[in-house]
Amino acid sequence: MKFPGEAAERVARSLLDQGPGTPTQLAQRLALTSAAVRKSLSALTADGLVTGADRAPYGPAPARRRGRPSQVFSLTARGHAALSQEYDDLAIDALRFVAQESGRGAVARFARARSDKLMAGLQPCGDEPVAALEQLAQMLTTAGYAASVEHTGEGGHAVQLCQHHCPVVDAAAEFPELCEAETQALSDALGLHVTRLATLAKGDGVCTTVIPIVQRKALA
Repeated sequence: MKFPGEAAERVARSLLDQGPGTPTQLAQRLALTSAAVRKSLSALTADGLVTGADRAPYGPAPARRRGRPSQVFSLTARGHAALSQEYDDLAIDALRFVAQESGRGAVARFARARSDKLMAGLQPCGDEPVAALEQLAQMLTTAGYAASVEHTGEGGHAVQLCQHHCPVVDAAAEFPELCEAETQALSDALGLHVTRLATLAKGDGVCTTVIPIVQRKALA
């Protein structure tokens, strides 16, 4: 679909690549005026591509301030779909064929092989867990997931891995084996128990995985 203007598309892509933001933050990211950003956000909201809230859909709640807080804008499922890559339809057709010919077990095996390949080269957390997770976020971003690491504010014992985009979100909606395999492969690669709280495939605003950075997964 076409976006309501070049500036609006730039705003939408910033929300995809760098995550939710206030109008002021978006203006700083894109070197646009606040008026231009607000106009774009208004048009994107009217088209159902972005939505505003009092806080981002992940991470710790913002500290309370005097006056009315600035709204934080993020992409909707429709917005993600508008920016998604065209090969998602091909992925769905391929997975449907595999499921029909060989069963859902074959889909699960494919999903695990794909996830293991995605995590290849990732180092276990060891003594520098945050560094390992930042490496992971960069790897996922390179693969098209627009990932970032957000601190939860819960005593420094956990972080959230946020994936703002999924290049195969429609395929994952029909075949949850993709998300399940990715979560398990992430846990195995890091040597940590991880918990997936939200996914784009289920209509959430971001894929969110909580990762403890103190408790290590017991070795078998």
